[in-house]
Amino acid sequence: MTDHPYVGLWVTADGHIRHELLPRGRYVEARGSRERAYTGRYTVTGTHIDYVDDTGFSADGDFVDADTLHHAGMVLTRRAEKENT
Repeated sequence: MTDHPYVGLWVTADGHIRHELLPRGRYVEARGSRERAYTGRYTVTGTHIDYVDDTGFSADGDFVDADTLHHAGMVLTRRAEKENT
């Protein structure tokens, strides 16, 4: 499951939403100044991602190419490394 090309940091154009997909199927979502607004697990099947946060809320998205993720009406793009925004 963890052997996929999408591990890393994904960010909206305004930098407000940041998803860090960790190698072992965990993620951390930052929103604005809240660096750990949500945490949970994810699974990737092909180009589809399913999220389940630690409270049980679920969401999903699709990688449209190697650097673009469509998730919950948002477009996130890959960032080379974790940055503070």
